[in-house]
Amino acid sequence: MSLNVGQVLERVVRRDRMGISELSRKLNVSRRTIYNWFDQKSLNPEIIWKVGTVIGHDFSVELPDTFLRNEPGKRETFESHYEDVVKSDANTVYFWMNKYIRLLEKYNEILSHTTEELHAAPLAHHTVPKNTKKEFSGTFEKS
Repeated sequence: MSLNVGQVLERVVRRDRMGISELSRKLNVSRRTIYNWFDQKSLNPEIIWKVGTVIGHDFSVELPDTFLRNEPGKRETFESHYEDVVKSDANTVYFWMNKYIRLLEKYNEILSHTTEELHAAPLAHHTVPKNTKKEFSGTFEKS
């Protein structure tokens, strides 16, 4: 039984947290190209390696013949490049997530201080101006 490389690629990509749209942007290919790769029985090992590098997956586990036969030193290259990808991904996604969280924490802190100040400050007594005219009695008088 021959192994369908496209199906293996699809299974791994769909299990990954990164969506196909983001993967296509990082690989500089269209989404349609990725879907076409899923339909192929065999793929260029370079394509598989690039996809694995971007999503952080070592395809030599699922496709040992493809990678061990072609380039024995590829695993070390993959591992070192994977660390760089993880760092750059962390710098983009988690940077904005952490920035948003810090902003929310700051907002909550300011909001809690404002609320404490409102509760701590005594209420100012507003004086009601006295009516110098006669109060309305409910009946109209003719003059």
